[in-house]
Amino acid sequence: MAKEMTLHDAFLDELRDAYDAEKQLTKALPRLAKAASSPDLREAFESHLAETREHVERVEQAFESLGEKARGKHCDGIAGIIEEGKAVMGEDFEGPTMDACLIAAAQRAEHYEMAAYGTLVAWARGMGHSDAERLLQSILDDEKAADQKLTALAEDGINEQAADAAHPPQDEDEDDEEAEQKSSTTSMNRGMASASAKRPARRAKR
Repeated sequence: MAKEMTLHDAFLDELRDAYDAEKQLTKALPRLAKAASSPDLREAFESHLAETREHVERVEQAFESLGEKARGKHCDGIAGIIEEGKAVMGEDFEGPTMDACLIAAAQRAEHYEMAAYGTLVAWARGMGHSDAERLLQSILDDEKAADQKLTALAEDGINEQAADAAHPPQDEDEDDEEAEQKSSTTSMNRGMASASAKRPARRAKR
C-alpha cells in the first residue's frame, strides 16, 4: 500500500515549483529590461533581477533548514506567463505602449509568485518550520514591493502616455474648425426657423 502523502510533502512540492520559477525568471527579466524604453522601468527590472537571484539562494536555504536537498520541479505556470511576455515583446509596440505591456506581463508573474509564497508561508507556519517561514516571508515581501513599484511606474505616467498615443487629442485647429461648423449649422437652423415663422399661412380653398 502506497504511503499517504502529507501537507509536508505538498509543501516540498510547492517549494520545488517556486525554486524552478525563480530560476526561470532570472533568464526572463534581462529580456524585459532590454525591451523597456523607460529608464525607470529598466532599472526596476534590473533591480528585481538582483533580488530574484537572492531569492534562489533563500529558497535553497529553506530546503537546507528542512534537511532537504534543493531541487526544482518544472513550473508550468510561470513558464506560461513568460511565454506570454515573449509574445508581447514580439508585437509591433513602441515606447510607452510597449512599457505598459511589459508592466502587465511582469505583474502577472509577480501575482503568481505572491500567491505561491503566501501559501508556502502559511504552510510553513502551520507546521512549525520557523526558519523556512522567515526566509519565504522575506521573498514574499520583496515580491509585493516589486509589484507596488511596477504599479507606481504605470500610474506615474506610462499608462497615460500609452493611452494618449492610442487616442491622441485633437489638434486645436481641428477643434476650432469643428466649433465653427457647429456654429454655422446652428445659425442656419435658426434662420430657417425664423423665416418659417414669418411666412403667412395659406388660406384654405373653398
